[in-house]
Amino acid sequence: MSWNAVGRAALLGAASLVVMGAASPARAEGQFLVNARLRTELVDQDGFANDATAITLRTRLGYQSGEMAGFTFLVEGENVLHLVDDFNDTVNGAAGYPVVADPEATELNRLQLTYGGIGDTRLTLGRQRIILGDARHIGNVGFRQNEQTFDAVLATSTAIEDVTLTYAYLDRVHRIFGDDHPAGEFDLDAHALTAAFTVPAGTVTGFAILAEVEDAPALSSATYGVNWSGSIARDGQPTFGYRLEYAAQSDYGNSPAGFDLDMFRAEASLSQNGLSGALGIESLSGDGARGFATPLATLHGYQGWADVFLTTPADGIRDIYGRAGYAFTNPPFGSALRASIVFHDFETENGGADLGSEFDAVLTSQLSEHVALEFKAALYDGGDSTLADRSKLWFAITYSR
Repeated sequence: MSWNAVGRAALLGAASLVVMGAASPARAEGQFLVNARLRTELVDQDGFANDATAITLRTRLGYQSGEMAGFTFLVEGENVLHLVDDFNDTVNGAAGYPVVADPEATELNRLQLTYGGIGDTRLTLGRQRIILGDARHIGNVGFRQNEQTFDAVLATSTAIEDVTLTYAYLDRVHRIFGDDHPAGEFDLDAHALTAAFTVPAGTVTGFAILAEVEDAPALSSATYGVNWSGSIARDGQPTFGYRLEYAAQSDYGNSPAGFDLDMFRAEASLSQNGLSGALGIESLSGDGARGFATPLATLHGYQGWADVFLTTPADGIRDIYGRAGYAFTNPPFGSALRASIVFHDFETENGGADLGSEFDAVLTSQLSEHVALEFKAALYDGGDSTLADRSKLWFAITYSR
């Protein structure tokens, strides 16, 4: 299936939806979608003559129809504008500055048709946002200004009690780098399947991702795994949370080389009265030539916010981290105020060589129903490794409705 076929089907379905809506007076109201984020990002990285200063404005405008005969239609455009561009956005050739991967772009972000008239099953066709689980393997990279979306068919069913089944066929991924970058989008022939079972001990999810990346064969792989997560809460006692995951990855489709890799992660957490803390480990293996890869994931959320390890080192990586946070019960301003800090210690999975450490911190405030603020910092120290020290600071204000 090609995007031309997916796009034609979505547009044809949308046209049919309009006709049906005109003929049927009983239909749900639609809504306009607005999301705007103004962000400053500052980067100081060893090895560059200049520090990066990026002030960018991301705007998304769209429309989602009401339901008509079981169908809904959504269209959304996205624009990223540079207000201060003293940075390397990956396409502007500013090699003297550190990378801030927010190139200017004007793109169709989403164009999708959804049908929900089959009981507890929903089908979505077209360009869409797909986030599976906690986005560790497939996500939308929502932190960057240009969102990652997929030309895909997505089916989700809760027809079986305590079971959620999801299947996605991915035809193309539109990546954060935009249309002007040679790797701004990849043609795919990919299948993703998850089965989440709600059990007394939490949620157990099995998943399989078979991804042939036609434009970057080295990224093609088959990944099979299982994730178990849940929490235990007792009156007057802290809530204990847990997550365990294991996945195995091997060559698939047009991959030019054979490999067998795996990943493991575990986290335990406690929370009570707004306070929370967690300890965790994530280990991605490497065979000396390549490391366990998740090229369709939201990578910013893992191995530190400084984004040093967007590509897993050839000898793998072991990330041991601790996190502490506080959600204010009576915030001094806004309707919600949260703060958290994270510390990471990195080493290679093979041999235990030092890969440095990182300290991260974030403060978020929901000022009103539609406006949010975020202050965020990432400080990476390369330690005994050859990786460059770097610090990153962000300030963002977001409006959404």
